[in-house]
Amino acid sequence: MTSIDTAETRSAAVPAEAADFETGRVLTISAAHGVHDTYTAFLPSLLPVFINNLALSNTRAGLLTVFLQAPSLLQPFIGHLADQLSLRYLVIFAPAVTATMMSLLGIAPRYAALAFLLILAGVSSAALHSVGPVMAGRLSGESLGRGMGFWMVGGELGRTLGPIVIVSALQILTPEGTPWLMLAGLLMSGFLFVMLRDVAGRPPDAAEALPWREAMHALRPLLGPLVGIVIARSFMVSALTTYLPTFLSEEGTGLFLAGASLSILQGAGVVGALVGGTLSDHLGRQAVLFISMLATPVLMFVFLAVNGWLHVVLLLLLGVSALSVGPVIMALVQESVPENRALVNGIYMALSFVLRSGVIVVIGVIGDWLSLRSAFAVSAIVALVGLPLILLLPGGDG
Repeated sequence: MTSIDTAETRSAAVPAEAADFETGRVLTISAAHGVHDTYTAFLPSLLPVFINNLALSNTRAGLLTVFLQAPSLLQPFIGHLADQLSLRYLVIFAPAVTATMMSLLGIAPRYAALAFLLILAGVSSAALHSVGPVMAGRLSGESLGRGMGFWMVGGELGRTLGPIVIVSALQILTPEGTPWLMLAGLLMSGFLFVMLRDVAGRPPDAAEALPWREAMHALRPLLGPLVGIVIARSFMVSALTTYLPTFLSEEGTGLFLAGASLSILQGAGVVGALVGGTLSDHLGRQAVLFISMLATPVLMFVFLAVNGWLHVVLLLLLGVSALSVGPVIMALVQESVPENRALVNGIYMALSFVLRSGVIVVIGVIGDWLSLRSAFAVSAIVALVGLPLILLLPGGDG
Protein backbone atom coordinates (compact mmCIF):
# COMPACT_ATOMS: atom_id res chain seq x y z
CA MET A 1 0.00 0.00 0.00
CA THR A 2 2.19 2.80 -1.27
CA SER A 3 -0.10 5.23 -3.03
CA ILE A 4 -1.36 8.42 -1.43
CA ASP A 5 -4.74 10.06 -1.82
CA THR A 6 -5.67 11.19 -5.31
CA ALA A 7 -7.30 14.40 -6.45
CA GLU A 8 -10.89 13.36 -5.83
CA THR A 9 -10.28 13.02 -2.08
CA ARG A 10 -8.97 16.54 -1.71
CA SER A 11 -10.88 19.46 -0.32
CA ALA A 12 -11.97 22.12 -2.81
CA ALA A 13 -10.88 25.09 -0.73
CA VAL A 14 -7.54 24.32 0.87
CA PRO A 15 -6.51 20.78 0.07
CA ALA A 16 -5.84 18.54 3.02
CA GLU A 17 -3.32 16.75 0.87
CA ALA A 18 -1.91 18.86 -1.92
CA ALA A 19 -1.17 17.65 -5.42
CA ASP A 20 1.86 19.93 -5.54
CA PHE A 21 4.45 20.78 -2.93
CA GLU A 22 3.01 23.70 -0.91
CA THR A 23 6.34 25.34 -0.16
CA GLY A 24 5.01 28.19 1.98
CA ARG A 25 3.03 26.04 4.37
CA VAL A 26 5.63 23.27 4.57
CA LEU A 27 8.25 25.90 5.39
CA THR A 28 5.93 27.39 8.01
CA ILE A 29 5.49 24.05 9.79
CA SER A 30 9.22 23.36 9.52
CA ALA A 31 10.02 26.79 10.96
CA ALA A 32 7.68 26.04 13.86
CA HIS A 33 9.58 22.79 14.40
CA GLY A 34 12.83 24.76 14.45
CA VAL A 35 11.56 27.33 16.96
CA HIS A 36 10.08 24.60 19.14
CA ASP A 37 13.24 22.48 19.20
CA THR A 38 15.32 25.56 19.99
CA TYR A 39 13.55 25.64 23.35
CA THR A 40 13.81 21.92 24.10
CA ALA A 41 17.56 22.21 23.37
CA PHE A 42 17.91 24.59 26.34
CA LEU A 43 18.03 21.81 28.91
CA PRO A 44 21.63 20.48 28.60
CA SER A 45 23.07 23.97 28.98
CA LEU A 46 20.81 24.69 31.97
CA LEU A 47 21.81 21.57 33.91
CA PRO A 48 24.98 23.15 35.43
CA VAL A 49 22.84 26.07 36.64
CA PHE A 50 20.36 23.71 38.31
CA ILE A 51 23.16 21.68 39.88
CA ASN A 52 24.66 24.82 41.35
CA ASN A 53 21.47 26.62 42.42
CA LEU A 54 19.55 23.62 43.76
CA ALA A 55 22.50 21.50 44.94
CA LEU A 56 21.53 18.61 42.68
CA SER A 57 23.52 15.44 42.20
CA ASN A 58 24.49 14.49 38.67
CA THR A 59 21.96 11.66 38.80
CA ARG A 60 19.05 13.94 39.75
CA ALA A 61 20.14 16.46 37.13
CA GLY A 62 20.31 13.73 34.50
CA LEU A 63 16.79 12.57 35.38
CA LEU A 64 15.47 15.94 34.26
CA THR A 65 16.14 14.84 30.69
CA VAL A 66 13.88 11.84 31.28
CA PHE A 67 11.03 14.12 32.40
CA LEU A 68 11.32 16.00 29.10
CA GLN A 69 11.65 12.96 26.86
CA ALA A 70 9.42 10.36 28.51
CA PRO A 71 6.15 11.89 27.17
CA SER A 72 7.38 10.81 23.72
CA LEU A 73 5.83 7.46 24.63
CA LEU A 74 2.42 9.15 24.22
CA GLN A 75 3.00 9.72 20.52
CA PRO A 76 1.26 6.57 19.23
CA PHE A 77 -1.89 7.50 21.18
CA ILE A 78 -1.80 11.11 19.99
CA GLY A 79 -1.17 9.89 16.46
CA HIS A 80 -4.15 7.51 16.64
CA LEU A 81 -6.40 10.44 17.62
CA ALA A 82 -4.92 12.56 14.84
CA ASP A 83 -6.01 9.97 12.28
CA GLN A 84 -9.61 10.41 13.46
CA LEU A 85 -9.89 14.07 14.51
CA SER A 86 -8.49 17.44 13.55
CA LEU A 87 -5.54 18.10 15.87
CA ARG A 88 -4.27 21.12 13.94
CA TYR A 89 -4.23 23.22 17.10
CA LEU A 90 -1.73 20.90 18.75
CA VAL A 91 0.75 22.03 16.09
CA ILE A 92 -0.32 25.67 16.32
CA PHE A 93 0.03 26.01 20.08
CA ALA A 94 3.00 23.67 20.68
CA PRO A 95 5.69 26.38 20.20
CA ALA A 96 3.92 28.67 22.69
CA VAL A 97 3.42 25.98 25.33
CA THR A 98 6.92 24.56 25.05
CA ALA A 99 8.50 28.03 24.95
CA THR A 100 6.63 29.04 28.10
CA MET A 101 7.57 25.94 30.06
CA MET A 102 11.23 25.91 29.01
CA SER A 103 11.66 29.65 29.57
CA LEU A 104 10.29 29.39 33.12
CA LEU A 105 12.93 26.81 34.10
CA GLY A 106 15.36 29.58 35.03
CA ILE A 107 13.11 30.78 37.86
CA ALA A 108 11.80 27.41 39.06
CA PRO A 109 12.32 27.39 42.86
CA ARG A 110 12.43 23.63 43.45
CA TYR A 111 13.25 20.34 41.76
CA ALA A 112 9.56 19.37 41.68
CA ALA A 113 8.78 22.58 39.77
CA LEU A 114 11.49 21.75 37.23
CA ALA A 115 10.06 18.26 36.76
CA PHE A 116 6.51 19.62 36.33
CA LEU A 117 7.54 22.20 33.73
CA LEU A 118 9.60 19.64 31.81
CA ILE A 119 6.74 17.11 31.75
CA LEU A 120 4.37 19.74 30.32
CA ALA A 121 6.99 20.72 27.72
CA GLY A 122 7.46 17.03 26.91
CA VAL A 123 3.73 16.50 26.33
CA SER A 124 3.65 19.57 24.08
CA SER A 125 6.69 18.26 22.20
CA ALA A 126 5.10 14.83 21.79
CA ALA A 127 1.99 16.47 20.31
CA LEU A 128 4.00 18.49 17.80
CA HIS A 129 6.14 15.56 16.72
CA SER A 130 3.09 13.31 16.34
CA VAL A 131 1.00 15.64 14.19
CA GLY A 132 3.47 18.11 12.64
CA PRO A 133 5.35 15.79 10.26
CA VAL A 134 2.11 14.21 9.09
CA MET A 135 0.57 17.62 8.37
CA ALA A 136 3.75 18.63 6.52
CA GLY A 137 3.61 15.35 4.61
CA ARG A 138 0.05 15.98 3.45
CA LEU A 139 1.09 19.41 2.17
CA SER A 140 4.04 17.89 0.30
CA GLY A 141 1.96 16.11 -2.32
CA GLU A 142 4.00 13.47 -4.08
CA SER A 143 7.29 14.89 -2.72
CA LEU A 144 6.91 13.32 0.71
CA GLY A 145 10.64 12.78 1.15
CA ARG A 146 11.33 16.42 0.38
CA GLY A 147 8.69 17.49 2.89
CA MET A 148 10.21 15.28 5.59
CA GLY A 149 13.60 16.78 4.70
CA PHE A 150 12.24 20.28 5.34
CA TRP A 151 10.75 19.07 8.64
CA MET A 152 14.07 17.56 9.76
CA VAL A 153 15.99 20.69 8.73
CA GLY A 154 13.82 22.70 11.13
CA GLY A 155 14.64 20.35 13.97
CA GLU A 156 18.37 20.30 13.24
CA LEU A 157 18.52 24.10 13.13
CA GLY A 158 16.63 24.32 16.40
CA ARG A 159 18.94 21.87 18.16
CA THR A 160 21.93 23.82 16.82
CA LEU A 161 20.63 27.24 17.91
CA GLY A 162 19.15 26.25 21.28
CA PRO A 163 22.40 25.99 23.29
CA ILE A 164 23.67 29.25 21.77
CA VAL A 165 20.45 31.10 22.63
CA ILE A 166 20.22 29.91 26.24
CA VAL A 167 23.92 30.39 27.02
CA SER A 168 23.74 33.95 25.65
CA ALA A 169 20.56 34.61 27.62
CA LEU A 170 22.14 33.37 30.84
CA GLN A 171 25.01 35.79 30.32
CA ILE A 172 22.87 38.79 29.38
CA LEU A 173 19.59 38.25 31.24
CA THR A 174 20.73 35.91 34.07
CA PRO A 175 18.49 32.90 34.94
CA GLU A 176 15.87 35.26 36.40
CA GLY A 177 15.48 36.93 33.00
CA THR A 178 14.97 33.77 30.92
CA PRO A 179 11.13 34.04 30.95
CA TRP A 180 11.53 36.80 28.33
CA LEU A 181 12.68 34.10 25.89
CA MET A 182 9.15 32.73 25.61
CA LEU A 183 8.16 35.67 23.38
CA ALA A 184 9.53 34.03 20.23
CA GLY A 185 7.46 30.90 20.84
CA LEU A 186 4.32 32.93 21.47
CA LEU A 187 4.89 34.89 18.26
CA MET A 188 5.45 31.69 16.28
CA SER A 189 2.15 30.25 17.52
CA GLY A 190 0.40 33.45 16.47
CA PHE A 191 1.99 33.19 13.03
CA LEU A 192 0.95 29.54 12.76
CA PHE A 193 -2.62 30.45 13.68
CA VAL A 194 -2.75 32.86 10.73
CA MET A 195 -0.94 30.62 8.23
CA LEU A 196 -2.60 27.30 9.09
CA ARG A 197 -6.10 28.44 10.03
CA ASP A 198 -7.58 27.07 6.79
CA VAL A 199 -5.43 23.94 6.50
CA ALA A 200 -7.46 20.82 7.22
CA GLY A 201 -6.08 19.09 10.27
CA ARG A 202 -8.41 16.14 9.78
CA PRO A 203 -7.12 13.66 7.22
CA PRO A 204 -9.08 13.64 3.94
CA ASP A 205 -9.64 9.91 4.35
CA ALA A 206 -10.36 9.99 8.09
CA ALA A 207 -13.53 7.97 7.57
CA GLU A 208 -11.36 5.27 6.01
CA ALA A 209 -8.77 5.21 8.79
CA LEU A 210 -8.16 1.67 9.95
CA PRO A 211 -8.86 0.58 13.53
CA TRP A 212 -5.58 0.50 15.40
CA ARG A 213 -5.41 -3.31 15.42
CA GLU A 214 -5.73 -3.42 11.64
CA ALA A 215 -3.24 -0.59 11.28
CA MET A 216 -0.73 -2.48 13.44
CA HIS A 217 -1.30 -5.59 11.31
CA ALA A 218 -0.64 -3.56 8.15
CA LEU A 219 2.51 -2.10 9.74
CA ARG A 220 3.85 -5.50 10.86
CA PRO A 221 5.82 -6.36 7.67
CA LEU A 222 7.72 -3.07 8.03
CA LEU A 223 8.09 -3.14 11.82
CA GLY A 224 10.65 -5.96 12.13
CA PRO A 225 13.22 -4.58 9.67
CA LEU A 226 12.49 -1.04 10.87
CA VAL A 227 13.36 -1.84 14.50
CA GLY A 228 16.67 -3.35 13.39
CA ILE A 229 17.47 -0.38 11.14
CA VAL A 230 16.63 2.11 13.90
CA ILE A 231 18.91 0.25 16.35
CA ALA A 232 21.76 0.06 13.82
CA ARG A 233 21.38 3.74 12.93
CA SER A 234 21.04 4.76 16.58
CA PHE A 235 24.49 3.40 17.36
CA MET A 236 26.06 5.71 14.80
CA VAL A 237 23.93 8.78 15.50
CA SER A 238 24.06 8.43 19.29
CA ALA A 239 27.82 7.98 19.30
CA LEU A 240 28.24 11.13 17.23
CA THR A 241 25.62 13.41 18.77
CA THR A 242 26.09 12.38 22.41
CA TYR A 243 29.74 11.49 22.87
CA LEU A 244 31.57 13.35 20.08
CA PRO A 245 32.98 16.30 22.11
CA THR A 246 34.04 13.95 24.91
CA PHE A 247 35.72 11.58 22.45
CA LEU A 248 37.66 14.36 20.77
CA SER A 249 38.76 15.75 24.12
CA GLU A 250 40.00 12.31 25.18
CA GLU A 251 41.91 12.06 21.90
CA GLY A 252 43.76 15.29 22.66
CA THR A 253 41.89 17.52 20.24
CA GLY A 254 42.01 21.23 21.04
CA LEU A 255 39.26 22.73 23.15
CA PHE A 256 37.90 24.85 20.29
CA LEU A 257 37.46 21.98 17.82
CA ALA A 258 36.08 19.63 20.46
CA GLY A 259 33.53 22.23 21.51
CA ALA A 260 32.56 23.15 17.95
CA SER A 261 32.44 19.58 16.66
CA LEU A 262 28.77 19.02 17.39
CA SER A 263 27.75 22.27 15.70
CA ILE A 264 29.81 21.28 12.64
CA LEU A 265 28.15 17.86 12.55
CA GLN A 266 24.60 19.18 13.00
CA GLY A 267 25.15 22.04 10.57
CA ALA A 268 26.12 19.51 7.90
CA GLY A 269 23.12 17.45 9.00
CA VAL A 270 20.82 20.26 7.86
CA VAL A 271 22.10 19.73 4.32
CA GLY A 272 21.93 15.95 4.72
CA ALA A 273 18.30 15.97 5.86
CA LEU A 274 17.16 18.09 2.93
CA VAL A 275 19.23 16.27 0.31
CA GLY A 276 18.43 12.79 1.64
CA GLY A 277 14.68 13.34 1.71
CA THR A 278 14.59 14.93 -1.74
CA LEU A 279 16.79 12.25 -3.32
CA SER A 280 14.59 9.51 -1.88
CA ASP A 281 11.64 10.90 -3.89
CA HIS A 282 13.61 10.25 -7.08
CA LEU A 283 15.97 7.36 -6.33
CA GLY A 284 13.71 5.47 -3.93
CA ARG A 285 13.67 5.15 -0.13
CA GLN A 286 15.62 1.88 0.02
CA ALA A 287 18.38 3.11 -2.29
CA VAL A 288 19.05 6.24 -0.24
CA LEU A 289 18.90 4.29 3.02
CA PHE A 290 21.41 1.76 1.70
CA ILE A 291 23.83 4.42 0.43
CA SER A 292 23.70 6.35 3.71
CA MET A 293 24.01 3.35 5.99
CA LEU A 294 26.97 2.09 3.97
CA ALA A 295 28.75 5.42 3.68
CA THR A 296 28.35 6.47 7.34
CA PRO A 297 30.29 3.60 9.00
CA VAL A 298 32.98 3.78 6.30
CA LEU A 299 33.38 7.49 7.03
CA MET A 300 33.45 6.70 10.74
CA PHE A 301 36.41 4.34 10.27
CA VAL A 302 38.22 7.05 8.29
CA PHE A 303 37.36 9.58 11.02
CA LEU A 304 38.97 7.30 13.62
CA ALA A 305 42.11 7.02 11.48
CA VAL A 306 42.82 10.73 10.98
CA ASN A 307 43.82 13.55 13.31
CA GLY A 308 43.63 17.31 13.68
CA TRP A 309 41.73 19.46 11.22
CA LEU A 310 41.02 16.51 8.93
CA HIS A 311 38.37 15.72 11.54
CA VAL A 312 36.48 18.81 10.34
CA VAL A 313 36.23 17.44 6.79
CA LEU A 314 35.08 14.06 8.08
CA LEU A 315 32.55 15.63 10.43
CA LEU A 316 31.00 17.51 7.53
CA LEU A 317 30.73 14.31 5.50
CA LEU A 318 29.45 12.35 8.50
CA GLY A 319 26.82 14.99 9.22
CA VAL A 320 25.49 14.85 5.66
CA SER A 321 25.54 11.05 5.57
CA ALA A 322 24.40 10.07 9.06
CA LEU A 323 21.60 12.63 9.37
CA SER A 324 20.20 12.18 5.86
CA VAL A 325 18.36 9.02 6.91
CA GLY A 326 15.79 10.59 9.25
CA PRO A 327 13.41 12.06 6.63
CA VAL A 328 13.71 8.95 4.47
CA ILE A 329 12.56 6.67 7.28
CA MET A 330 9.73 9.05 8.21
CA ALA A 331 8.51 9.08 4.61
CA LEU A 332 8.76 5.30 4.41
CA VAL A 333 6.79 4.85 7.63
CA GLN A 334 4.00 7.22 6.55
CA GLU A 335 3.70 5.48 3.18
CA SER A 336 3.45 2.04 4.80
CA VAL A 337 -0.06 2.70 6.21
CA PRO A 338 -1.37 5.83 4.43
CA GLU A 339 -4.78 5.57 6.12
CA ASN A 340 -3.14 5.94 9.56
CA ARG A 341 -0.12 8.15 8.94
CA ALA A 342 -0.19 9.87 12.31
CA LEU A 343 -0.52 6.60 14.23
CA VAL A 344 2.40 4.90 12.50
CA ASN A 345 4.49 8.07 12.68
CA GLY A 346 3.82 8.19 16.42
CA ILE A 347 4.80 4.54 16.80
CA TYR A 348 8.05 5.18 14.95
CA MET A 349 8.88 8.26 17.04
CA ALA A 350 8.17 6.44 20.32
CA LEU A 351 10.24 3.43 19.20
CA SER A 352 13.09 5.73 18.26
CA PHE A 353 13.04 7.33 21.71
CA VAL A 354 13.08 4.01 23.58
CA LEU A 355 15.66 2.31 21.37
CA ARG A 356 17.97 5.29 21.17
CA SER A 357 17.88 5.79 24.95
CA GLY A 358 18.99 2.19 25.41
CA VAL A 359 21.70 2.51 22.77
CA ILE A 360 23.14 5.63 24.43
CA VAL A 361 23.56 3.65 27.66
CA VAL A 362 25.20 0.74 25.81
CA ILE A 363 27.69 3.05 24.09
CA GLY A 364 28.51 4.66 27.42
CA VAL A 365 29.11 1.24 29.01
CA ILE A 366 31.44 0.24 26.15
CA GLY A 367 33.22 3.56 26.48
CA ASP A 368 33.75 3.03 30.22
CA TRP A 369 34.76 -0.62 29.79
CA LEU A 370 37.11 -0.18 26.83
CA SER A 371 37.29 3.35 25.43
CA LEU A 372 35.15 5.74 23.43
CA ARG A 373 37.32 4.96 20.41
CA SER A 374 36.29 1.32 20.76
CA ALA A 375 32.65 2.35 21.26
CA PHE A 376 32.75 4.40 18.03
CA ALA A 377 34.27 1.45 16.15
CA VAL A 378 31.61 -0.92 17.52
CA SER A 379 28.93 1.55 16.44
CA ALA A 380 30.26 1.52 12.88
CA ILE A 381 30.33 -2.29 12.83
CA VAL A 382 26.73 -2.50 14.10
CA ALA A 383 25.63 -0.10 11.35
CA LEU A 384 27.25 -2.31 8.70
CA VAL A 385 25.61 -5.42 10.19
CA GLY A 386 22.24 -3.66 9.85
CA LEU A 387 22.64 -3.12 6.10
CA PRO A 388 20.90 -6.37 4.98
CA LEU A 389 17.77 -5.34 6.89
CA ILE A 390 17.15 -2.65 4.27
CA LEU A 391 16.60 -5.38 1.69
CA LEU A 392 13.80 -6.80 3.88
CA LEU A 393 11.77 -3.58 3.76
CA PRO A 394 8.44 -4.30 2.06
CA GLY A 395 7.76 -2.12 -0.98
CA GLY A 396 9.55 0.86 0.47
CA ASP A 397 9.97 2.64 -2.85
CA GLY A 398 6.56 4.05 -3.48
